[in-house]
Amino acid sequence: MKPADFLIAVLVAIIWGLAFVASRIALDEFSPELMTAMRFIIAAVPCLFVRKPKISWSLLIAISFTLFLGQFLAQAYGIAHGVPVGLTSVVVQSQALFTIGFAAIAFGERPTPMQALGIGIAAAGLLMICGTVGYDFSAGAFAVLMISPICFAVGNLLLRGARGVPMFDLFAWLCLTSAVPLFALALVVNGPAPTWQSLIHMSLTGLICLLVIGAISTSIAYWLWGRLLRDYPAAQVVPFALLVPFVGSAASSIVFGERFGPLRLAGMLTVIGGIAVMVLARRPQTLPKTA
Repeated sequence: MKPADFLIAVLVAIIWGLAFVASRIALDEFSPELMTAMRFIIAAVPCLFVRKPKISWSLLIAISFTLFLGQFLAQAYGIAHGVPVGLTSVVVQSQALFTIGFAAIAFGERPTPMQALGIGIAAAGLLMICGTVGYDFSAGAFAVLMISPICFAVGNLLLRGARGVPMFDLFAWLCLTSAVPLFALALVVNGPAPTWQSLIHMSLTGLICLLVIGAISTSIAYWLWGRLLRDYPAAQVVPFALLVPFVGSAASSIVFGERFGPLRLAGMLTVIGGIAVMVLARRPQTLPKTA
């Protein structure tokens, strides 16, 4: 990997880690539905200048509702209801566990022994984290948050059907197809008047946070990540995502004074260790077709 691309990969991981902190700050002013909608409205601005990629509407909507709408709405809900930012960043990255598992079911991609070991390690870490539920956030909030990595994983697999299309165009239109139903949901859940009041009276801090998570974290960072995946093997690029939980946890510790008890910290490190084993393992083999 070229030095410039190496720095870009690190920069993307840092941006994504800091985006968790920006989301937490924005949620002081906006509901989860409205904040997530505004995230994608901002990121969808390029749709004014780029054409819809050559994929079916059904596939576009399916990817959008899993990879973006479901993933980020569940994240926002979990954070808004007390799940610590650092812990959220770790749980979301457990998508690697679900991606490999779903790929085995849907495409017959049998995990290698090392990947199976990584799945077991990550699953053990999640169980350790579950043991801390109820102390500073509810089991319900954690259950909703777990929807995020599951949607992330499903979106990853659906994204395979969009190979060969321009990444920037694709992600812009994914944002648009997420923004419309999310804004409608915000109007239904919060009411039209409170929704408009939140937008009209947003603070400068709230606006900056929305721009960070919408324009920088969602639009620019995903585009850069897509370019790296286009130019290099996934095995060279994906491990950089392991930096995201560390950045998110460190930033949350500095900004919010977040601290982790022994069991939760051990669980978080175990999840990250399991993910590292999974993404650094060799590619899975495809199961032989049966008659």
